[in-house]
Amino acid sequence: MMKFPLPQVMLLIPIGLAILAAVPMTHGDEGMWVFNNLPLARLKERYGFVPPPGWADHLRSSAVRFNNGGSGSFVSPDGLILTNHHVGADTLSKLSTAAKNYHHDGFFAKSPAEEVKAPDLELNVLVGIQDVTEQVNLDVKPEMDDGKAAEVRRQAMARIEKEATDRNGLRNDVVTLYQGGQYHLYSYKKYTDVRLVFAPEFDIAFFGGDPDNFEYPRYDLDICFFRAYEDGKPAKVEHYLEWSPAGTKEGDLVFVAGHPGRTDRLNTVASLEHLRDARMPFLLDVLKKREGHLLGYAKAGAEAERQSREDLFSIQNSRKARVGGLEGLRDDEFMKRKAAAEAELRAGLRQAGKEGEKRLAAWDRIAEAQKTAERIMKPWSFLERGWAFDSTLFSIARTLVRLAEENGKPNEQRLREYRESGLKSLELELYSPAPIYPDFEESKLAHSLAEWKAAMPSDPLVERVLHGRTPAEAARELVHGSRLADVEVRRKIAAGGMKAITESDDSMIKLALAVDPEARALRKVQEDQIEGVESANYAIIAKALFEAKGDAVYPDATFTLRLAFGVVKGYEADGKRIPPYTTIGGTFEHAAAHGNKPPYELPASWIKAKEAGRLNLETPFNFVSTADIIGGNSGSPVVDRQNRLVGLIFDGNIQSLVLDFGYDERQARAVAVDSRGILEALRSVYQADRLVAELSGHRAN
Repeated sequence: MMKFPLPQVMLLIPIGLAILAAVPMTHGDEGMWVFNNLPLARLKERYGFVPPPGWADHLRSSAVRFNNGGSGSFVSPDGLILTNHHVGADTLSKLSTAAKNYHHDGFFAKSPAEEVKAPDLELNVLVGIQDVTEQVNLDVKPEMDDGKAAEVRRQAMARIEKEATDRNGLRNDVVTLYQGGQYHLYSYKKYTDVRLVFAPEFDIAFFGGDPDNFEYPRYDLDICFFRAYEDGKPAKVEHYLEWSPAGTKEGDLVFVAGHPGRTDRLNTVASLEHLRDARMPFLLDVLKKREGHLLGYAKAGAEAERQSREDLFSIQNSRKARVGGLEGLRDDEFMKRKAAAEAELRAGLRQAGKEGEKRLAAWDRIAEAQKTAERIMKPWSFLERGWAFDSTLFSIARTLVRLAEENGKPNEQRLREYRESGLKSLELELYSPAPIYPDFEESKLAHSLAEWKAAMPSDPLVERVLHGRTPAEAARELVHGSRLADVEVRRKIAAGGMKAITESDDSMIKLALAVDPEARALRKVQEDQIEGVESANYAIIAKALFEAKGDAVYPDATFTLRLAFGVVKGYEADGKRIPPYTTIGGTFEHAAAHGNKPPYELPASWIKAKEAGRLNLETPFNFVSTADIIGGNSGSPVVDRQNRLVGLIFDGNIQSLVLDFGYDERQARAVAVDSRGILEALRSVYQADRLVAELSGHRAN
């Protein structure tokens, strides 16, 4: 077994299989594996699969990360990218107007000239990984408390990122793995000229709506195509995934390369109990209230519904996911298994003498940190996370205020998002020309201010912000007293630095300034007394895990590129066998079973294609596999042994929602759009010949 810390390895293009570690067997198809530690021994033993040279490099280089929280992949040499409609929905909404609603009605660029530029989309492709654990910890001294040690590590991370960016000109992020057990430098090639190529109608992309979300069987064409550009021309990429017109069959081995957002599988029982008893119920309460507010706002008319639809989808999706995760944490058997695994590891440490006994204190310190987390949970969420100020204008104002202050500090002392290595990405979003709707801003802000007041009625800061006004009155004055919807105003304030900030009469700038001291103080507690304590002590636990199990322990998800694998396989639920595939014909049957009424009303284009006899109703549409995925994997390519694209991840079933905290393949399934269904829809419903030809191997024109 390999002991902690793992030896330092520098991986640049290509990341060859020769250096990938052979990992012992763990449980079934479990694992979100980093690309410099793939489970080769398990793949060989379980499936007889030995990836040929270059296989992992090719898949890694084809995978794409979206800065709005999703995944994708190159599917042609001309920079064509496939992801989900719901990953592209933010851009679709920002490009839409009352006259042209791409999010609802769909979009197809019939020529390159018609491809529409996204206002603020950044795509990242991983090109290098370097273990920098030793450098991050170099200046940490034994006598430092956890808060000071965390500060020293943050400064080291900033220095490492800047040096790497100066050296390679790429985006460079130091990623915390094993909650502080390791630190790796991830280097990315960026694309910021990204253009919309195709999106289907919302009614087929999210067919079944919220009732079918996280359910199976499913019948969704949750796809969206973008194209990366460089120097005003379609990007020429060496690595892209060839399309499989044959798809898969039941029992086939498949792989998923994507960017799972966050898991808490290595968390202590005390941490999981905090999530179960405090944080998740609090979050769910907020989500449910905001969902109700958005549903009410949408009733004002078609334009109000258009403006709020993407926010509503996001809230509903988050709410349902958290309900499923909370149910998992409330499952006694699940928590007993977690407790038993923790007890086993601790028992091993007790037998290891004085050194083992010293390590046992790590669990106690993490438990104490959860008490601090519960104490600051509400003020931290409303202030530092901005829940009290649900407004794009406020987000812009806070960014401008903090940008001015942080730019005046040495790079190593700045808040992470304002380090030099990330400024270009921050500015892309800050200067986005995406439209801002005053009525919607006012409505959201009034609701969130009222939430804050209700949750923290005795907080003097609440009264200072409202200043005798109702939340609705305050929201109206704040929104209409701001000019930050104008990009040029933002640029002028940013160029003026702190002088422009302090002299500004913009209402949102004043609000951001007024709440920033308290918000920063809460962030300091969060970083030093919670995250700092956790990273220091999880590193101790990670060392014990490595010594006990070797590198078969994969790190929790961190929105970095991971490889998952599994087989196409149905499951049983409520005594019924759920087959792995659905068909296009089943989509029409599902619609009819629900009276062809929203959210089960198919677009006119689909009805027309069926009536004209163009559609092959037997074509597989969606399918499930045992691949280990969570949120953030949306848009991930599903590939076969030959690295051909056979599907597109867009969801998990309801039984998969506990995967944030632990893996169970009995019923949990990843849900994907079948490559055959995508091609059939493009060809027969949308008659998108240009796109079909490109996916079939012809060059874009």
